[in-house]
Amino acid sequence: MQGELLQGTLDLLILKTLAVGAAHGHTIAHAIAQRSGDVLQVEHGSLYPALHRLEDRGWISSFWGTSENNRRARYYRLTPKGRGQLATQTTRWDEIVHAINRILRPAE
Repeated sequence: MQGELLQGTLDLLILKTLAVGAAHGHTIAHAIAQRSGDVLQVEHGSLYPALHRLEDRGWISSFWGTSENNRRARYYRLTPKGRGQLATQTTRWDEIVHAINRILRPAE
């Protein structure tokens, strides 16, 4: 993902991705890329620090499981605290988008 996006956006995208169910890192990155039409590419160097930060905050939890390739993988899931944070951040994102649109597309 490009550095030009607002700070905290990656956290929001991860939380939203995990809202549909537990996933391992590769799946999270792939889901974000696919849902964005490949506009957003999340590099592992950004993804895993973000996952650890979200886990430290109690917004996600992790567990070991077996991937679709039959390999051991760390899976992440949204916690109840994370669901609340997702709702808060989604509302804030909507406010930011509306504010930027008021600047970019002012009423005539």
